[in-house]
Amino acid sequence: MSAPSRRAILGLLSGTCLLAPRSVPAQAPARPTNSFGYRDVVEQATALAKQPFDAESARIPDELSKLSYDSYREIRFRRDKAFWREGGSDFRLLPFHLGFLHNKPVQVHIISHGSAIPIPFTTSLFEYGKVPVPKGLSPALGFAGFAITTNLNEPKVQDEVISFLGASYFRLIGRGQRYGLSARSLALDVGGKGPEEFPFMRALWLEEPSRDSTELVIYALLDSPSVAGAFRYVVSPGRDTHVDVTATIIPRREIERIGIAPLTSMFQAGEGDLGQRTDFRPEIHDSDGLMMQSGSGEWIWRPIRNPKELRISSFGDKNPRGFGLMQRDRDFGSYQDLEARYDARPSYWVEPQGDWGEGRVELIEIPTTNEALDNIVACWTPKTPLPSGQAAEFKYRISAITTTWHLHPYAQVQQSFNGSDIEDGVVDGNGTKRFIVDFAGGDLAYYQSEPERLELVATMTGGAVNSRIVAFHGPLKGVRAIVDATLPDGQSAELRMFLRARNRTLSETWTATWSVPPGDSSRAQPPTQAPARN
Repeated sequence: MSAPSRRAILGLLSGTCLLAPRSVPAQAPARPTNSFGYRDVVEQATALAKQPFDAESARIPDELSKLSYDSYREIRFRRDKAFWREGGSDFRLLPFHLGFLHNKPVQVHIISHGSAIPIPFTTSLFEYGKVPVPKGLSPALGFAGFAITTNLNEPKVQDEVISFLGASYFRLIGRGQRYGLSARSLALDVGGKGPEEFPFMRALWLEEPSRDSTELVIYALLDSPSVAGAFRYVVSPGRDTHVDVTATIIPRREIERIGIAPLTSMFQAGEGDLGQRTDFRPEIHDSDGLMMQSGSGEWIWRPIRNPKELRISSFGDKNPRGFGLMQRDRDFGSYQDLEARYDARPSYWVEPQGDWGEGRVELIEIPTTNEALDNIVACWTPKTPLPSGQAAEFKYRISAITTTWHLHPYAQVQQSFNGSDIEDGVVDGNGTKRFIVDFAGGDLAYYQSEPERLELVATMTGGAVNSRIVAFHGPLKGVRAIVDATLPDGQSAELRMFLRARNRTLSETWTATWSVPPGDSSRAQPPTQAPARN
């Protein structure tokens, strides 16, 4: 996966919190019935998909594309030029300048009184610092994207709530959160045999908010060699900011691996990754697990790892109810990073609206030694490729959340150690591994006085589960589940475990993949009893 550096994007998004006085204008007039809207963007996308992809129209002057990262950071939108300052709205619009990695111009429009009016580019909108002010740039140049600020954390302070910057990426945050992982409007051929294709926005439209607007409506026209598309985003800021997305996808060709509602994150090291830490910090990640609610209602947790080689995990399903990349560990002590503040980074939870049919949630994990690069992707991939020239519509809500406790009533996985720091061995020619999972919450405390009622259900798609151990975990006020398993050389298996009492499910399902390379067990040492970690 190749994409703009997350460090570059995060650096550019920092420092855009603006203080802005509020003026109160007259009530905005009613919106005309024939005003510009989503149907117009769909018509443009339909017409665009019938034409060959035009790469030449998405170019910027060399003096901008050759800007260094540090030079580009010098260019800032002027605080006194924020759009909608005089309209009484709680929202502000701040376009981003083109340059550096952000070299695909997007035309930004404001829909005012029903008409879509393009924002002309002018250098007077920006402060250039030590960078020479460009000369002779066209008013039709466009922008790299934009940020939206609003009264997110305090009534009198403007804080950034969402931004669109780079390809089809966008970020949203809720109250008290810091930018971390990203959402994308569409992913193409991610994790495939060939290079990934990055669709980008050719045009963006924002409905001008009134004084009483509590949500903001944004439209986008997407393009790439393989697809055109129309998007509608309804942004609702709050404690858990959410965006309702409507996507109309029109492929120019049949696409085998298309990612719907893709999420992109970073994971370098977690609690069990002793060998992947590069400094004093115990953990380094924006997200620590994939969470999913299947169409049947099962809640699944897959811990994220930084693998030694590309790993793609697929969770087949029909009409999924939700999935997301979660930052579940909120303890600052787990990260010890005063600058990055990984403990304050959001989780993104995607809830499909309507039936999405058959397909799979895919988790793509790419090896990394650099926290500045995103290496984790999660998305929904339909079972049947989208036909060329035929529009397909998907609707979903994406929410920036801090906790997952409100999503379901079951006990949740708090941490797991699946062999990366536990010595493996060999039994009768098979590789052996110990898996340790800590559950907390839900109704587990009820069973503390009678633990024999608890049952650890553990299954594998290959190999064998040799032992199951359940012990109450006092510090977590939960349960520690331990499974010892064996797997023959050259095989892979999916391990699943959850807690129940008789026929009552008590926890979400923890799952992980385990592979034993050919000949690996013949080189292993005799097994040793690994102590449970506290």
